[in-house]
Amino acid sequence: MVMTKKGLNLRITERRLNKLRLYAASKEKTMTQLVEDWIDRLPSPEIDAEFKHPSRTDLRST
Repeated sequence: MVMTKKGLNLRITERRLNKLRLYAASKEKTMTQLVEDWIDRLPSPEIDAEFKHPSRTDLRST
């Protein structure tokens, strides 16, 4: 199976970016590897029967 890579733009504060850079360096990983590791730990919708995609209306009301 061929997996194509896509880009992700993320706007965060400089403080958070520096924190991520330092953490990545301390773990000898790239920032991309850290984000991919975090995403891989998220529950899969097929496994989690409680999973629900919130609508934009739901997101605004919280």
